[in-house]
Amino acid sequence: MHPLLFFSLQAYAQEPLPEQMTLRLYNGMKSIDLPGKSSGLSEQIAKEQFVIFMSNLLKGNADEKITIIMRMISKAEGPVKGKQIQEFTEDLIMSVVHVLKYRKELKGWTLENTRDSASGVKTLASQLLSELKLADGTKPVGPQLMETDFDQSVIEDWVYRVPQISVFLSAVIRQGLHVLHSLPDQTKDILNLVPSCKGMKGRGLVSLFDIPSIIYINSHLPAERQHKWQLLFSSGFHGESFSQLCAHIVKKGPCIVILKDLDGYIFGGFASHSWEVKPQFQGDNRCFLFSVFPSLAVYTCTEYNDHYMYLNHGQQTMPNGLGMGGQHGYFGLWIDSDYGKGHSKAKPRCTTYNSPQLSAREDFTLDAVEVWAVGDLPESTGTKGKKSILDVDPEARAFLEMAGKSRHSEGLREPVEDDDDDN
Repeated sequence: MHPLLFFSLQAYAQEPLPEQMTLRLYNGMKSIDLPGKSSGLSEQIAKEQFVIFMSNLLKGNADEKITIIMRMISKAEGPVKGKQIQEFTEDLIMSVVHVLKYRKELKGWTLENTRDSASGVKTLASQLLSELKLADGTKPVGPQLMETDFDQSVIEDWVYRVPQISVFLSAVIRQGLHVLHSLPDQTKDILNLVPSCKGMKGRGLVSLFDIPSIIYINSHLPAERQHKWQLLFSSGFHGESFSQLCAHIVKKGPCIVILKDLDGYIFGGFASHSWEVKPQFQGDNRCFLFSVFPSLAVYTCTEYNDHYMYLNHGQQTMPNGLGMGGQHGYFGLWIDSDYGKGHSKAKPRCTTYNSPQLSAREDFTLDAVEVWAVGDLPESTGTKGKKSILDVDPEARAFLEMAGKSRHSEGLREPVEDDDDDN
């Protein structure tokens, strides 16, 4: 990096931002023309350029904002290629993960307890790029997308429709350059960028989610559910059993189910209501299906039918298993009660969620399952409902304390999953 450039930004950036992102910020700042000053001669960034850059990017109108983003994508003026937009978007997502880790804002998630972030950066970037639409309404895909020229009006439309770009830029600037990060009214968009993670600590588990996919899936949850995810079930920890799965997830409020098949495809669904074991469909139109790998996408309701979620166990006449979307024998997502089997059927799309086949094969073999409660657990579940004799009988507690056993008895209780020291 140019020493003068480094000097001009180091006061702000220190180490939280990867070098490529610092360079993009520099190009964005240098693109600001100061009246009466020749900006081309000096490598240094004038204080005014820095201030105008911040103001335009965070609070400016669409035109001011997009002019800067265009220069962050490419130093040269004029249209930008799909490949350049992809590189910019990957740098941006990587910088968000990097800066949240650096500022200790990952809230209990780590690069060790989640799947490979680099893979997640690529899948999230591809998902955001799939929203690029040319002036005639067409969406270029694949190699064609990489070579297509996109002008400023197309990028403006894209940034307007894809809120993540602005939110990520805001996070990188506020947290990375550590300016304006303390203005409370300005930070709500990045407040729940990642939810706090509960129930992973000390279990040696690695989630099926990566940090970029957590950010993306979380943004599709109802707003009141975005602040916390709590692990209810992990096949690696609780065992590969359908009855164990049921026991851990019923009546725990809205949940995310995520699974991996033996071919390595990762996908799942958001259940908007508590799971209940019954032979009827349940849930509402806030439910959705999603894929995390090999591609990242969310599939919301079509309103074609109300087959949002289904959970049944131990019945003679109705199918036994966990399903979302479609119909009996033909679910968008199905985990059979004969644990290890599942299917994802969509020819060509699931009727409830308009999702394609999510697994590598229509009938798949399960490799791993996780279920996360999202938001606060319902009052009636967890330890609140299960009182120990120590809670209700002070005499028993006093007696145990005299015998020096109170701490031992505390240790015998079912561990509380909602460990607030996860952060």
